Amino acid sequence: MEVLEKKNIQKKLLSNSNGRQKWHNRGVYFFFESNQKRSDSGDGLRATRVGTHALKYNSKTTLWNRLSQHKGTAKSGGGNHRGSIFRLLIGTAIIQENNLNFSTWGQGNTASKDIKKGELQLEQLVSQTIGKMPFLYLSINDEATPRSLRGYIERNSIALLSNYNKEVLDAASKDWLGHKCAREKVNKSNLWNQNHVEEVYDSNFLDIFEKLVAEMSVNE
Repeated sequence: MEVLEKKNIQKKLLSNSNGRQKWHNRGVYFFFESNQKRSDSGDGLRATRVGTHALKYNSKTTLWNRLSQHKGTAKSGGGNHRGSIFRLLIGTAIIQENNLNFSTWGQGNTASKDIKKGELQLEQLVSQTIGKMPFLYLSINDEATPRSLRGYIERNSIALLSNYNKEVLDAASKDWLGHKCAREKVNKSNLWNQNHVEEVYDSNFLDIFEKLVAEMSVNE
């Protein structure tokens, strides 16, 4: 991660990011949180969300496309949690933490204008929360396919970082927002992920990861 950060120049914030900046076309991203520290594996922040994109054949989604879905909409400050599981999970935790009433949150793949208007306040809180999370990304410009190398890196990164039904390593702090999330896999994995948290990582993964980081060009 230290080498990857140098390739990114520094950790970025979605609140300061936009599509006019230089982005690699495809990759895997890693979000961190300022109050979540590594306690067993070393120093620095622990990764709390791993993701990628374009895992379906012929998908045209770029790295920035996916990050922008998590960021939300600049004009309203809101966003669309139905297009971002990351936003949905964060919103679920905010609801629980603040005892809010958003009965439509996470319901359906689409929503009417009235429902979206009623959810705007929470979408804004989600954008603010995610916008403060530093992130890095690893450029992997491969084809859009379920068998992509990006999918392999995402899956094994999550499996390695997850504390789900395992001996806890780099535990989430007591004030981590994810403890308020209604999804068991988020709570127990200490990650804003649900897929792959119960898996075992491939023993070859770290060597491949290291090689990819070393080969990545600096994002200037």
